[in-house]
Amino acid sequence: MRISVIGCGYLGAVHASAMAELGHEVIGIDVDERKIAALAAGRPPFYEPGLPEILTSATASGRLRFSTDIADAAGAEVHFLAVGTPQVAGSGAADLGYVDAAFESLLPYLADGALIVGKSTVPVGTAGRLAERLAAGAPHASLAWNPEFLREGFAVKDTLEPDRLVYGVVDDHAASVLDQIYRAAIEAGTPRIVTDYATAELVKVAANSFLATKISFINAMSEIADATGADVTALADAIGHDARIGRRFLNAGVGFGGGCLPKDIRAFTARAEELGRGDALGFLKEVDAINLRQRQRVVDLAIEVLGGSVFQRKVAVLGVTFKPESDDVRDSPALDVAVQLKGLGAEVVATDPEGLDNARLRHPQLDYTSSTHEALRDAELVVLVTEWREYRALDPSRVGGLVAGRRIIDGRNVLDPVAWRSAGWQYRGLGRP
Repeated sequence: MRISVIGCGYLGAVHASAMAELGHEVIGIDVDERKIAALAAGRPPFYEPGLPEILTSATASGRLRFSTDIADAAGAEVHFLAVGTPQVAGSGAADLGYVDAAFESLLPYLADGALIVGKSTVPVGTAGRLAERLAAGAPHASLAWNPEFLREGFAVKDTLEPDRLVYGVVDDHAASVLDQIYRAAIEAGTPRIVTDYATAELVKVAANSFLATKISFINAMSEIADATGADVTALADAIGHDARIGRRFLNAGVGFGGGCLPKDIRAFTARAEELGRGDALGFLKEVDAINLRQRQRVVDLAIEVLGGSVFQRKVAVLGVTFKPESDDVRDSPALDVAVQLKGLGAEVVATDPEGLDNARLRHPQLDYTSSTHEALRDAELVVLVTEWREYRALDPSRVGGLVAGRRIIDGRNVLDPVAWRSAGWQYRGLGRP
């Protein structure tokens, strides 16, 4: 099919490349000239495993093009809206300015029978409002809402092999068009849920809210474990065997971050309040509070381990991205911990395999190095806050010769305490005795 993708940030660039990989003819549209130039040259403007390969393949085949001119979307049968919905400054609500602007700019270029498909994460009720605008401004076109469920680090796989497809539609025609687009996934047995606009919009924020709640729950248990001498990791293993609970997302640590979970639960809470149902989602405020408290717990633990003060003490911070296999530092717990320690007078040296450039843009006051060994050299405390594979694989005996003091805080509870203590390290985790 002939497809346009409006917005070529993280979501849009992956989606456009994946649609072309599936054989569709795709044009990606974005107002950022540098981003479009990079994508057209086969260079993703962010780190995502697997994306360079399909981007290069798709552009070389001619199935994928990029442009800054919305008029180039004319003639496409399907238009995916994939623009950002950031948090409004000073509020938890989602900023729909980019969604509305992209939608309005697209209206003059809609062919008869064209389908606009929303991918952006929006407050419930947005699709209904846009459908009314479409009926007035371009009644020859229609609207569907098709939420994305991408995991950073696995976005290509999640697009090509989704675990479910959700269509928010008002007619069978829109569902039929989406079936054609996702034919390969459907033939592979991917579950397909066809529903209304409001339910489709709620699926994404409800899923993220549930995951955030699960993470904050186990982090709350880690606080109780610290107070009682219990082991939160063994606790998670034990309750995770209950099929009703499951073990995934029950890893205690410094908490969640990134451009989705924090923003989405805040926007969901704000929307519930607008609907007069704020009490129904009041618990998400505590979920958010528990998550942010984990960052402070790591900072407090650093102060404790260093005898009451981090002032002028060298601290190596391993990781600045919010998760491994990503260069995303938005609302990153790891970067937040580094900044807080710096603010308390610590001599912080931060390292990360992929996120240093983005971290420097946000917090140039920190010292950075791309070398893990250089970060560790003469450090009096090591703080692991992003669980990159190379940090999990560190040999405690070997790196012990680099540091000035064998002290480590495992902010992700991914290291073997026995191995590190046996090598002479003072090991501290969150909720681990």
